[in-house]
Amino acid sequence: MKIPEGDRTLRLIEHRASHVAVPPGRGEKFTLVEVTMFSGRSMSAKRALYQAIVRNLAGFDVPPSDIKITLIETPPENWGIRGGLPASEIDLGFKIDV
Repeated sequence: MKIPEGDRTLRLIEHRASHVAVPPGRGEKFTLVEVTMFSGRSMSAKRALYQAIVRNLAGFDVPPSDIKITLIETPPENWGIRGGLPASEIDLGFKIDV
């Protein structure tokens, strides 16, 4: 995604198994990954992201079929960052349309 390290934010929310409705046919390691990002990435960038997430979760023994990834894309003008400025008006230092 070409996002500089300093501009990444990660939030991990873990729920008790009894508090999650796991889809039928999925195992005890069912993992939902939601990524909120600027809109504008290409389909090939999204595919690469999906594959990287699955590859990285394999290190935790999460089967690929137990991973669901959702992208939440928001236009840059809907992000207030770096002191409350719209992201669309800032030189982000990286390209969105990759």
